[in-house]
Amino acid sequence: MIFIVTFLMGVVAGLRAMTPLAAASWAAYLGWVSVAGTPLEFMGNQWTPWIFTVLALGELITDQLPQTPSRKVPVQFGARLVSGALAGATLAIGVGALIPGIVLGIIGAVAGTYGGASVRAKLAARFGKDLPAALIEDAVAVFGALALIHFV
Repeated sequence: MIFIVTFLMGVVAGLRAMTPLAAASWAAYLGWVSVAGTPLEFMGNQWTPWIFTVLALGELITDQLPQTPSRKVPVQFGARLVSGALAGATLAIGVGALIPGIVLGIIGAVAGTYGGASVRAKLAARFGKDLPAALIEDAVAVFGALALIHFV
């Protein structure tokens, strides 16, 4: 099950880079995943989930702005890969699956980046504007991440 969850959390990273980090850090902080004594122990620190939550909320706002660059440009794409890797690693390290968590998080981030961009473009075309498509994508990312941390 952890392999499916880490892949899907990577997909969420492809939609919104900060959302899976907020979700994974809350899971670590609340003790739902074990990161104590690991290199990812910082994910369970009392401040980490709050920092990532603020960043995730900021990303939800800035994503709606017309000048926000495409998720497929190198910096944005790279951030999604790192996010998928770190979220996947955080969720998987407690069960001894650090490397698979990283790899599946990255693969999911690639799938989420390209798949999310494609679906959003199609939805925006149907709606005749981007905002409804962006808000649907926001909801899928947030509720998806929240649902996934309950499966670890």
